[in-house]
Amino acid sequence: MGLVLGIALVLWSLGMILRISRQGRWGMIGGLYAGVLILQLAMPASHPLRQAIGGTPEGWAALGVLALLVVAYRGVLGALKRRVAREVVPMAPQGPLRPVELDRYARHIMLREIGGPGQRKLKEARVLVIGAGGLGSPALLYLGAAGVGTIGIVDPDEVDLSNLQRQVIHTDTRLGMPKVFSAQKAILAQNPFVTVRPYKRRLDEETAAALFPDYDLILDGTDNFETRYLVNRMAARLGKPLIAGAIAQWEGQISLYDPAHGTPCYQCIFPEAPAPGLAPTCAEAGVVGALPGVVGAMMAVEAIKFVTGAGEGLGGRMLIYDALYGETRTIALHRRADCPVCGAPRP
Repeated sequence: MGLVLGIALVLWSLGMILRISRQGRWGMIGGLYAGVLILQLAMPASHPLRQAIGGTPEGWAALGVLALLVVAYRGVLGALKRRVAREVVPMAPQGPLRPVELDRYARHIMLREIGGPGQRKLKEARVLVIGAGGLGSPALLYLGAAGVGTIGIVDPDEVDLSNLQRQVIHTDTRLGMPKVFSAQKAILAQNPFVTVRPYKRRLDEETAAALFPDYDLILDGTDNFETRYLVNRMAARLGKPLIAGAIAQWEGQISLYDPAHGTPCYQCIFPEAPAPGLAPTCAEAGVVGALPGVVGAMMAVEAIKFVTGAGEGLGGRMLIYDALYGETRTIALHRRADCPVCGAPRP
């Protein structure tokens, strides 16, 4: 028994050194167990290898059954937790700012455009961020630091080594971890006075319909048109304002889409997805690592302005940033009467 345990520890340590995911390491341990059980069943009791392993076939089989029961229990418990997280989104503690929060947010409170009332609005705000990648990373960090009371995060992926060049919310030690949980750890490490709700799932119509009503503002940092259209469609249907950003190589753009208050929606501006190859993703065309930080931070600024009522937002305007030549420009956006999402209903 001790020999098998030692081999298992060596395999687990080797997996960590090689940065094999936790699931992969458990797969290695499972393979070791299967080999031990086969040897126990195939070899006579007097065989030296079986004696070195120790135990009996019945004992090893019972250990396997126990392990399966533990895995099944954890799976059921995880499914129940995900269901509760999807259906019930607890809100951040309400009430006046505590003395420690007054110190934490002092630089906000000094701004006449925000002040104490604005910081209280941030504490009571509920913001849902779609995507914990390049744009979501800085947006989430700054929303958490700003004191947004409840932050939801939707992302189906795990942290990959290729993400770390630009997705600054994740770290090398969290490779293989679901991005939503990695982001949650980073936000709470920076500000424990906010509530973070991770949703590890791919966004679809059902999930969006269940989650969007619980939030005041949606931020879209995804990198594919299918999800962008879905987010825009559901936000417009529910009357939720949407801040959407996009990046490619050296250029980024950001706007606020809020047709319930007279602005265009995303599909007014981009009626159809471009043909394949015309708008490659970052994985296909590359992106300078700091660009998502610039645009993602802008998304957080626009969210703070929207929640507090400070300044003038980007509703009806698009801000375009060209990092390669250091240029920024703003263009006017207009609604389309024939937009299938927010246009006038047909008779």
